[in-house]
Amino acid sequence: MDIKNKSLEELEVVSQDIRDRIIDVVSRKGGHFSSTLGAVELTVGMHYVFNPFQDPIIFDVSHQCYPHKLLTGRWDEFETIRQFGGLSGFTKPNESDADYFVAGHSSTSISLAVGAAKSIKLKGEDRIPVVMIGDGSMTAGMVYEALNELGDLKLPVVIILNDNEMSIAKPIGAISKHLSKLLAGKTYQGFKGRVDSFIKKNMPEGTTYIAKRMEEAMKLITPGILFEEMGIDYIGPIDGHNIEEVIDTLQIAKEMNKPVIVHARTVKGKGYKIAEGQHEHWHGVGPFNVEDGAFVKKAAPKAATAVFADALTQLACKHENVVGVTAAMPSGTGINKLMDKFPDRFWDVAIAEQHAVTSMAAMAKEGFKPFITIYSTFLQRGFDQIIHDVCLMDLPVVFAIDRAGIVGNDGETHQGTFDISYLRFIPNMVLFAPRDNRTLELGLDFAYSLVKPCAIRYPRGAYTPVSYESTPFELGKSELLKEGSTNKLFIGYGASVGRACETEKLHDEDIAVLDLRFVKPLDTQTLTALASKYDDWYVFSDSQKQGGVGSAILEFLNDSKICVSLTTFEYEDDFIDHGDTKVVEESLGLLPEQLVKRVK
Repeated sequence: MDIKNKSLEELEVVSQDIRDRIIDVVSRKGGHFSSTLGAVELTVGMHYVFNPFQDPIIFDVSHQCYPHKLLTGRWDEFETIRQFGGLSGFTKPNESDADYFVAGHSSTSISLAVGAAKSIKLKGEDRIPVVMIGDGSMTAGMVYEALNELGDLKLPVVIILNDNEMSIAKPIGAISKHLSKLLAGKTYQGFKGRVDSFIKKNMPEGTTYIAKRMEEAMKLITPGILFEEMGIDYIGPIDGHNIEEVIDTLQIAKEMNKPVIVHARTVKGKGYKIAEGQHEHWHGVGPFNVEDGAFVKKAAPKAATAVFADALTQLACKHENVVGVTAAMPSGTGINKLMDKFPDRFWDVAIAEQHAVTSMAAMAKEGFKPFITIYSTFLQRGFDQIIHDVCLMDLPVVFAIDRAGIVGNDGETHQGTFDISYLRFIPNMVLFAPRDNRTLELGLDFAYSLVKPCAIRYPRGAYTPVSYESTPFELGKSELLKEGSTNKLFIGYGASVGRACETEKLHDEDIAVLDLRFVKPLDTQTLTALASKYDDWYVFSDSQKQGGVGSAILEFLNDSKICVSLTTFEYEDDFIDHGDTKVVEESLGLLPEQLVKRVK
C-alpha cells in the first residue's frame, strides 16, 4: 500500500482500516492483539518517512508487525495469519522483501540494526536502519550491549521505543514535560546542533566546560539521560497515536544522520476499548466475540502448566527453601500463583534468562532449592549459564521446561524441539520427563529430593491420558507399562508416551510399551534385558532427532555391542512451521494413525 502521498486525514483513515482488519481477523483466528493494535500509527509513520523495501525496518520480537504486513501487500493474505501454510505471526523474509529478518525472541533488534548500519556504511549506500522495540524488550542485557557499541560508532540508526506499559525513567514535573516537547521539535534539535558546532570551533576550554555542564543539567530532568549518556540522542516522549507528531519526529530523527531514540508513548489495545491498557491476557488471544470481548471457550482437560503450578505451590508450602524464577512469563508458566502467595520467594526477572539462571545458581549454593520455569525455546538464551554457573558447580537447580515439543501457531521461533539435544551432553545434568498429570506431580517431588542439576520437560496444553498406574521416580529408572507377545518394543519419552500407547492400541499386534522416564541417565539395565526379548524398537519423543532420545539409546546400544533395529519418530533436521498443533503433527506424519502405518 503506497501511503507516501496521502494527507494526514487520509492516513488517519488508513490507520482505522488497519485496526478494523486486525480486530476482525484476530477475533476469528486468534493471534497477537493488544501490542499490534497499539503500534498502528507508529507503523504508518515509519512507512511514510522510510522505505520498507529499502531501509531495514526491524521489529523486536515482531509480534507487533501486523500493521506492517497489511501495509506491504498482504492485506488479503492476512486472513491466513498463524494458520498452517499461511502468514507467520512474526516477520519472515520469505514472505516479503519488506520483512528484514526472522524474529520471535526478544531484544535482538538493535544488534541487527548495528550490523545493518555497518554494512550500509561499508557499501556506501543511502539507507537507514529503523527499529521498533517495546519497553519490555529493554529489560534484556543484549539491548545495552548493542546500544553501547552504537553510541561509540555514531552510525545512523533510528530506534523507536514503543513505550506501552512503563516509562524507562519517570519524568519530573512540568519542567520535564516542557523540555520533552522542546526535545521533539526542530527548533531544539537545530539549536543543539548549532551550539555543539559553535562550542567545538570557538569557545575556550573553560566556557566549553560550563556549556557542557548546562547541557548535562538539562538531560538530568529529562527521561533520556540513560541514552544520552551512552552517546545516543533522545527525542520524546511523543504521542505514538498522533500521526502528525510521529511523522514530524521521525523525519527529524532521519535527518539527524546519527543514532537517535524516539520515545513514543502508546496504549496497548488502542482502538478496541475492552483490550486497552495493561492487560496481559490480551497480548496473545484465541478467537473472541468482538461485541463484548468474550473468548470462545472450548472444553479442555487441565493443561500441564496448571498441573505444574499447583504441584509446585504444594511443594513450596511444604518446604520453605523452595524458590522460583521466570523470565517475563509469570502467567504463561503458572508461576504468577506462587508470586502472589510467596512474593519473597518467587520472582519475575523480566526478559533476562541469563540472569535468571545465574542468580538461582547462587541461591542453590546458599541452600535453597530453585525452580527455574522457562519455555523450552527461551531457555536457549541461558545456555552458557546452564553450563558455566549451574552444571560446572553441580548445583541442585531444577529447570522446569514448559512448552516442550510442538507449540503450534507461533511456529519456528517458538517450537520446543531442541532442549533434550542441547542439555543432554552437559555433565552433571539429569534429564527426565513425566508422561501425564500424576507423574508430573511425582516428578516435582523427585526433583526436589535430587541433589544435582536436573531438567523436567512438559508440553503446552494437556497430556494424552495414559491408563497405567503411576509410581514414584527413581534416578535412571524406566517403567515397563506393558509386555508384548511380538518382537516389537515402543519406547515413549514424556508426553509422547501417550502417543506410543495410542499407536499400540491402533496396531493389530500385541506390542510392549516402555516409559523411558530418563534420557540421562538411561536405564541401561532394563534396556539390556529388553533387547533379549524385543529386537525391533520404536522411539516416540517430541524432540529433535539429532542428539535426542533415539540418539542416546543408539549410543548405548553401540557401546554395549547390542544389536537391535531402532526407528525413531522424532523431528527431522529442520525448523518446524507454524499452525495448529494437530495439523503440524499430521504434516510430519506423527499422528497415531499415521505411525501405525509407518510401523507396519
